[in-house]
Amino acid sequence: MTNSSSFSNNIVLCVKDIKKVYPNGVVANDGVSFSLLKGEIHSILGENGAGKTTLIKIITGCITPDSGEIYVHGNRVNINSPMDAINLKIGVIHQHFTLIPSLTVAENIALSLPLNFSLDLENIKKKIRDIAKSINLEINPDAKIEELSVGLRQRVEIIKILCQDAEILIFDEPTSVLTPLEVKKLFSMIRELKSRGKSIILITHKVKEALSISDRITIMRRGRIIKTLTPSETNEDELAFLIVGDVRPSFIARESNPGEPLLIVKNLKVLGDRKEIAVNGVSFFIRSGEIVGIAGVAGNGQKELVEALTGLRRVESGSIIFKGMDLTNKSPRFIIRSGIAYIPEDRIRRGVIPNLSVAENLILKSFDSPPYSRSMIMNRNIIESFAQNLINIFGIVTPNSQIAVRNLSGGNIQKLIVARELSNHANVLIAENPSAGLDVRSTETLHQMLSDLRSKGIGILLISADLDEILKLSDRVLIMFNGRIVGELDRNNIDMNKVAKLMLGAT
Repeated sequence: MTNSSSFSNNIVLCVKDIKKVYPNGVVANDGVSFSLLKGEIHSILGENGAGKTTLIKIITGCITPDSGEIYVHGNRVNINSPMDAINLKIGVIHQHFTLIPSLTVAENIALSLPLNFSLDLENIKKKIRDIAKSINLEINPDAKIEELSVGLRQRVEIIKILCQDAEILIFDEPTSVLTPLEVKKLFSMIRELKSRGKSIILITHKVKEALSISDRITIMRRGRIIKTLTPSETNEDELAFLIVGDVRPSFIARESNPGEPLLIVKNLKVLGDRKEIAVNGVSFFIRSGEIVGIAGVAGNGQKELVEALTGLRRVESGSIIFKGMDLTNKSPRFIIRSGIAYIPEDRIRRGVIPNLSVAENLILKSFDSPPYSRSMIMNRNIIESFAQNLINIFGIVTPNSQIAVRNLSGGNIQKLIVARELSNHANVLIAENPSAGLDVRSTETLHQMLSDLRSKGIGILLISADLDEILKLSDRVLIMFNGRIVGELDRNNIDMNKVAKLMLGAT
């Protein structure tokens, strides 16, 4: 470390000109400079892809920046691992908790402590109780994590980093899975930590929350710092505009002539992974020959909604009606055979089996049916002919149909998935972040493909964190926030200010 007297004693953390470019060419942080004062709550606001997560991973030693400097208490530091961050008294409460469900609170915290810390469980339990009492919390050190509510699990994460003697606390989207009452308790706790001299970074996309609790607010957009303000200097409208930017809708020109409703969703209620209400009374419909886009910052129930519609997650109440048939809580296989196709966001985990060939992946959803197999015997000639036909129609770039899918580019894997899904004569297509990870040419090809399908009478539900993609393709736009549909706009009546405010929870 080298001392730098140019920094104010009141600045506990400073990053200067941080740059990070990923191997795929995405510039995640582009000359980011940011400071945190002692005893302040500093919110970083931004939509998906703004660069917030990358910045936090750099500060906590999970990612190494390509260039730039980090200072802690005026000293330049190199943070090459999470343990370096812990030693510098930097702690992070992750959006997705890092606890082992089968272990107790004390056992989880013991695992997180530096190796030079005594692993006497009784001493650790005493420290947990003392810290919990000091910030007005109740927590049982002997309780198993799997027995605790989401709110209590978050408290364990907070106590965990306080047991590491953290002075700089980073909260990553901390309210995404909490009830309103739990949010109120969390904010009360954060204010108590601030009163005890802790310095806090709050990563969020919720404008109201940032205004209610922050001393300063920094807006990030597309890897850059746009502006830093105090709550008294700004309002919901300005913050929403700064976060989204001057986005202009770019449409694919076409006539709109939708038909009858194909898919009708009524009062859908779905739980998340932690048994919280992730989808809360959602209703909408999709007609033939239209694209309905769902806009919103990731983490507002979109993933759980898609999983419910595709049979991958249980519906607690409400109904999913497709062409007059009730598909509520039917199996994925039944839903596929009914005529609903699905392009998943995670191409590798849910879209393909990488070690199988292109041809085998193209028949994944119909391999056990004629003409591809009879009496458990595969008809290789028909499969090859079918695969080659789809390769030609959809322009899948591959040496042959027998090459393993793992050898294809991301764009060609996406083309393969689209080809397979549409070869089953589906009436409705659910496309979840379909252009994620694609280059410009592949994205344009995909967009035109979706538009062509719409023209052929297929109803499309497009879920995307890319607002420009939603506006470009959709006939109607639904905005999702906190598990609810909070607004609907027609393609010809898009008010960007209204879209931004609804996405970010502003009034």
